[in-house]
Amino acid sequence: SVVNGFESITGQVNVESKKPESAEALYGNVYVNSMGKTDLNLNLSTKVGKYWSTALLVHDAFLNNSKVDFNKDGFRDQPTGNLFTIMNRWKFNNNKGWLGQIGFRILSDNKVGGETAFNEKQDKLTTTHYGAGLKTDRKEVFAKIGYVFPEKKYKSVGLQLSAFRHDMDTYFGLTTYKALQHNFYANLIYQSIIGNSNHKFRTGLSFVADNYDETYKLTRYYRTENVPGAFFEYTFSSSDKFNLIAGIRADHNSLFGFFVTPRLHMKYQPAKGTIIRIGTGRGQRTANIFSENTSVFVSSRQVNIIASANGKAYGLNPEVAWSTGIGIDQQFRLMGRRGSIGVDFFRTDFNQQVITDLDVTAREVNFYNLDGRSFANSFQAEINYELLKKLDLRVAYRLFDVQTTYHGELMERPLIAKHRGFANLAYQTGTWKFDYTISMNGSKRIPTTGDNPVTEQQPGMSPSYTIMNAQVSKTVGNKFPIDLYVGVENLTNFYQEKVILGSGDPFGPYFDASLIWGPVAGRMFYGGVRVKIK
Repeated sequence: SVVNGFESITGQVNVESKKPESAEALYGNVYVNSMGKTDLNLNLSTKVGKYWSTALLVHDAFLNNSKVDFNKDGFRDQPTGNLFTIMNRWKFNNNKGWLGQIGFRILSDNKVGGETAFNEKQDKLTTTHYGAGLKTDRKEVFAKIGYVFPEKKYKSVGLQLSAFRHDMDTYFGLTTYKALQHNFYANLIYQSIIGNSNHKFRTGLSFVADNYDETYKLTRYYRTENVPGAFFEYTFSSSDKFNLIAGIRADHNSLFGFFVTPRLHMKYQPAKGTIIRIGTGRGQRTANIFSENTSVFVSSRQVNIIASANGKAYGLNPEVAWSTGIGIDQQFRLMGRRGSIGVDFFRTDFNQQVITDLDVTAREVNFYNLDGRSFANSFQAEINYELLKKLDLRVAYRLFDVQTTYHGELMERPLIAKHRGFANLAYQTGTWKFDYTISMNGSKRIPTTGDNPVTEQQPGMSPSYTIMNAQVSKTVGNKFPIDLYVGVENLTNFYQEKVILGSGDPFGPYFDASLIWGPVAGRMFYGGVRVKIK
């Protein structure tokens, strides 16, 4: 939807936190696994007075076992440390048209990785042992206020506001990277109809302000982007059979100038149980080359930015792409049981793109603007069917063909599986639940390592592999039900044996821990307890 901005290229995932007015009064979850990781979750919600409700959401995850090293290369397979986040949201509804929300979110993430012998207090930014550290602090506030006209429910006006401060401080061996972002967002939306409720529209104004201050090693990269914009979106719905959403927005980026974003979506139901969706549209975003590619910092690669004459962000242009897709969902009954089939195909073509090139040499990473073709074809087919009573089967296949022009040659994008498969069996009987999942991952192209010594090379393509997961849960108690669960991930104990090139000399020229194509750790068992009080 153009109402939500101009950056979306391949679609949006709408992640919603639990709502104060409908969340459980108490939800708790404790999770532990065999690698030493513990997750704690606590959600509380209640009504306050006649018009207010509030929810408090808390999450804490920590891993203290720094000795997990499946392939015995001297490096820990998972970073240790702690991630803590808390969110509090208040919601207001006077049942007379006025609605509002206000809240805050705080995140603190501290992680340490590297060699199993690395001690941060003693070894940080020294060559005694290789270490990598990540410290992130994020503070966010948000608010919404809206009014729905009591006599005309189709008519409303709303204002969305949010602001955050994101502070990131990292090191990788002797390499340091720091980033600070300040963001402010405002979106004013007016909604009504044209003639009757078959013709609806939303229009409004938006403003985004982003300030970035980054330092990679000793080089500082600073920029400010202010983007005011306006949008109009029309929705036609004659019946349950056909819906159309056509939107357009115009924005002005203080660095890159004026641009227009059109989008069109249609849904058609030719028969009961059959739904066809078609969509197309444009997206534009500014790539943050360092924070989006921190994996290459865990290597001895030299970072090169090949700037363009007009580039304003690191000397590079924004990314611009057009995406078009079609999806068909079909419900069916077979042997008296329900099922569904879904088929989707999407294609994305980049007019402009920031390229992360790892293929010129194994000891460089080059960032530059696209010169040639870049596209992604995504096809997915999925079947859901109830094999037996309370035994559900889900099977899916995805073809992901992603190709980009690297230094004049059209190549598969590295470390992306072209073929993927998925199958899940879920069975429930009484208070018991059983779940088994198998995922198949096809071969992936690995960036060139041919100019390294033979002992520090990877093959051109990774092998295909399969991962199996299983879980069993049991609900006990009636008034206050408690879920007990145990499970295993990576049942066959498959892992990438050679994860790090040059692991014996992490400060040498051939060190590279960024070429990850599979799991770095093997079989993992876990268990936990969940409690819900409505």
